[in-house]
Amino acid sequence: MPVIAIDGPSGSGKSSTSRALAQRFGWGYLDTGALYRAITVLALRHQASDIHALIQRLEVSPLRWSGDPTEPRIWLAEEEVTHEIRSEAVTNLVSEIAANDVVRSTLLSIQRSIINNAVLGIVVEGRDIGTTVWPDAELKIFLTADVSARAQRRRAELVGEFTAKEVQQSLANRDRIDSTRAVSPLRQSEDQIQIDATTMSLEEVVNALSELIRERKLDQSGS
Repeated sequence: MPVIAIDGPSGSGKSSTSRALAQRFGWGYLDTGALYRAITVLALRHQASDIHALIQRLEVSPLRWSGDPTEPRIWLAEEEVTHEIRSEAVTNLVSEIAANDVVRSTLLSIQRSIINNAVLGIVVEGRDIGTTVWPDAELKIFLTADVSARAQRRRAELVGEFTAKEVQQSLANRDRIDSTRAVSPLRQSEDQIQIDATTMSLEEVVNALSELIRERKLDQSGS
């Protein structure tokens, strides 16, 4: 079962690329950032400043992920929070929550369980997939783009009205937090293939990754 790991900074196009790639090859999809956003929803709802109390909340309201790349969805217990995780409040807090080592350790086991339960293959996106979550992935990509291009993409995903400047500032701040955190920081490893998507269309990026998948004979469907 092939695991395709796609890492990179916010707004680089990881989600669109990963979903399109998973659809093309008939594989599952995991957005690890959505898991961190969901636990941030819990933190906001319960004003959980104590991380251990937050993890206890997670045990009461466990995460459930649907990896259909055509319509990925996420729940806390029986409540779907797919749209709520994209709110401004969650966006502003998620990097702080994600930097905590207890949170990362808890979600690491959840992420690995989802990957292990994939049937045909899975495309996994995040910031530490190829370095921490699944370092033995058959294909490891580091997808990047300049900050202005990333801001345009991220602005289209967010719920609410944001100026381009606001989104760029938010991305720059998140880049700083993600790349300097003590546990599993955002970084490119030597065995990751970097793709700069600044001037590339989604189709061009997906085609480039598809070619790498075929070169490594990871596709058994003949797509």
